Amino acid sequence: MPQPPVSPPIGLRLGRTARVVTQAFERAMAQAGGSASTWQVLLLVRSKKWGTQSELAQAMGVTGATLTHHLNALEDQGLVRRWRERANRRVQNAELTDAGVRLFDRLREVAVRHDARLRSQLSDEETENLAELLDRLLAGLESSEAGVGAGDEGSLAS
Repeated sequence: MPQPPVSPPIGLRLGRTARVVTQAFERAMAQAGGSASTWQVLLLVRSKKWGTQSELAQAMGVTGATLTHHLNALEDQGLVRRWRERANRRVQNAELTDAGVRLFDRLREVAVRHDARLRSQLSDEETENLAELLDRLLAGLESSEAGVGAGDEGSLAS
C-alpha cells in the first residue's frame, strides 16, 4: 500500500494559498471602492474582447444570470451603459461610462500593485514556472474530469 505524502496534499495547499490571495485582493479592491468581480466585469467590458453576454459570462467563469446581476448593478451605479442592436435585438452591447472608466483606472492601479506584491517573492523565471505549473494542474484536472482521479484522494487519508 502506498504511503501518504509527507507534506499536505497539493490541492489543500493551493486552495489555502488561493483563498489568502483572493481575500487580500478583495480587501484591496474594496478599499478602492470596488470588488474583484466589479474589476473583472469592467476589465472585460473595456477590452471588448467578447461578443455576447454569454461569452462574457464564460470568460468570467459565471452563469449568465450572475453576469446579468453584475451588469445590472454596474448600470444602476452609472458605471456601465448597455443597449441592444437594432438589427438583432438579441445582441446586447455594453460600454463603460465616464464614471466606469474612472473606477476602472483606480481598480487597475490596485490590480497592478497586487500583482507586483505577489511577484515580489519570485524571480521572473519562477513566475514563469509557476504560471506553467498552474496551467499543467488545470490541464490535468480538465483531462481527468471524467473521474479518472476521483478515487485518488482516498489514498491521502489512508
